[in-house]
Amino acid sequence: MNKELKIIVSILITVIVIAGGILGYKIYRDKKNGDTDSAISLGQEIISKKENDEGPKPVTFAGNDRAIAVMIDNHEGARPQAGLNDAALVYEIIVEGGMTRLMPVFKGANVEKIGPVRSSRHYFLDYALENDAIYVHYGWSPQAQSDISTLNVNNINGISESSSNFSRVKEKSSPHNVVTSIEKIKKVAEGKKYRTTSSTSSVLNYVTKEVNLDESTAIANTIEIPFSNSYKVKYVYNAESKRYVRYANNVKQTDWTTKEDVTTKNLIITFAQNRSLNDGENKGRQDLSNIGTLKGYYITNGKAIEITCEKTSRKSQTVYRDLQGNIIDVNDGNTFVSVCPLDAALTIN
Repeated sequence: MNKELKIIVSILITVIVIAGGILGYKIYRDKKNGDTDSAISLGQEIISKKENDEGPKPVTFAGNDRAIAVMIDNHEGARPQAGLNDAALVYEIIVEGGMTRLMPVFKGANVEKIGPVRSSRHYFLDYALENDAIYVHYGWSPQAQSDISTLNVNNINGISESSSNFSRVKEKSSPHNVVTSIEKIKKVAEGKKYRTTSSTSSVLNYVTKEVNLDESTAIANTIEIPFSNSYKVKYVYNAESKRYVRYANNVKQTDWTTKEDVTTKNLIITFAQNRSLNDGENKGRQDLSNIGTLKGYYITNGKAIEITCEKTSRKSQTVYRDLQGNIIDVNDGNTFVSVCPLDAALTIN
C-alpha cells in the first residue's frame, strides 16, 4: 500500500511540474507579445499616469450633454428664482420696462426646479446658439418667434407643452410662477427628436489653475450695474469663498429651493447699444446691437481687467480678449455675463 501511494504521489508531482512549466512558458510568451491581462493592466496604468500628468480638466461646461438654456423671469414678483447656482453660465440682458431677464445655461446638471420660466426675447437666441443649447421659454415676442423659425433654433415653448412638464405653482402669482426641470426638458426634447449631445466647446476658456489677475489691475470688491433707473444689480466679493454674492436692487438674492445665496466665481460685463423695437405691439421691447467688437470687463477674485468682446454673427461664439489681444483664461466655476446698456454708469471698487 505504501508503494502504491508513493507511485501516485510521484505521478502527481510530475503532472504539477509539467503544468507549471507549460503555464510559465505561456506567461513568458504572452508578456513578450504584450497580450496578458497584466500587460494590459500595465498599459492602462501607464495611460492613466500620462493623463494624470497632464493635470485635471476644467469641470465647467464639461461632458457631451447638450447645453440647455432657459429664459428666467427677473421681475420683482418672480424672485427668488430657482436653479441659477446650478448653471455654468447665466446671461442677463435688458428688456422692456427697464428690467432684465436671465438665461441660465445648464450643462450636465440635473436640476429639479427651474424657474420662473418666462417668454423669449430675440437677442437671447444669439447666446443660446453660441452655446449650441436647446432653448427653453414660455411664450415669445413677435421678433423672437420669427427669429426662432428663421435661425432654425431647437426650442421648447412651454405654453405648447403639457402642464406636467411646465406647471404653475401657487407660491407665486401668474405670470411669474411657471416651473420645470432638466429631466422634464429632456423628455420634451427627446419627443421632438432634438439632438441631446454636443461636441461644442465652451465659449469661455476655463482653466483649473487659479486665475489671479495682476496686482496692478483694478480692485473689484463691489460691482454695481445700473441697467436702468429702476433696476440695479450689485455683486459683493467674499474673500473667504472667493465668490461674488449677487444683489438685485440692494436685496441679496437667494435660491428659491435651497435658500442659498446666489453667487458666482466670474463676472463678464459687456456694453451694447439697446433701443426700443418697433414690433407693432408698442410694449417697449428692446433691440440689441451685440455683433462686432464691444468693450467690457472680466472680474474674478477681487480684481477686474478691461476686455474686448468679439462676436461676428448671431451664431458665432463670442471671443473674450484682454487689451493685448490674448484670449482670457477664466477661473473654473460659474460665470454671470451681463450685457448692459452703453450708458450704464458701472462702478467697480
